[in-house]
Amino acid sequence: MQIVTFTRSTPDTAAKVEVNSSGVVTWGDAATVVNPWDEYSLEEAIVQAKNTGGKATVIAIGPEMHNEALKHSIAMGLDEAVRVQADDLDMTDSLGWATLAAAAVQKMGNAELVIFGKESIDVATDQQVYQTARKLGWTMLSYVSKILAIDTANKTIKVEKVLEQGKQIITVKLPVVISVMKGINEPRYPSFIGIRKASKAVIPVWTPGDLGVSLPGKTSELVAYHNLPARAVQTEIITGESVQEKAAKLVDKLLEEKVL
Repeated sequence: MQIVTFTRSTPDTAAKVEVNSSGVVTWGDAATVVNPWDEYSLEEAIVQAKNTGGKATVIAIGPEMHNEALKHSIAMGLDEAVRVQADDLDMTDSLGWATLAAAAVQKMGNAELVIFGKESIDVATDQQVYQTARKLGWTMLSYVSKILAIDTANKTIKVEKVLEQGKQIITVKLPVVISVMKGINEPRYPSFIGIRKASKAVIPVWTPGDLGVSLPGKTSELVAYHNLPARAVQTEIITGESVQEKAAKLVDKLLEEKVL
């Protein structure tokens, strides 16, 4: 069984992200890390490939900076890694991203399960996940908290989904696209042997031409980002002999500032 998962390099969550004078987001010399949500999809791809006797491939879409996430994935235990690069792709264009993602999955030939992390923290969205499923014409299962069973003979998958009202157990026919939640597993650390393997790995690069697709025309364009304006903040500690007195003073202040 061929399992495909996706990843990307994102700024470290501890990095100080700012917008420069050109309206471009920058994080200085801070290192990039694997998109935190992807750690769970990478781990699940490894586990399910082992359980089904299949192979797990990880794909990154975008420039060379995403090779670091791919090498980390190989060090974890993914079997293969591929990067898709389109020079004119705007990484905030989810439909263009999904067009390349779906074509890359189809190029695999025998993929039946695509696993995504919940979302991408750098663009703060998950719409590319649903668009990829739509492009493939596959069933989409979101908020998956557990893969209960994969029946390769009958081509079905049984999962547990998280809902606002509780949990849902559902069985559907393969192929499917799923997005997984944080609690689905405990991501492993790369092994020493895995790190050595990753350091020697040559990652193939596919272009839209290799995939037989072209990027769709953009219906919107991101012109620039702006830093939030600085806020003048004053702090006042309310004192009093009792909680009731402090609360009364707080209410008076809120009324004075027309908050209430």
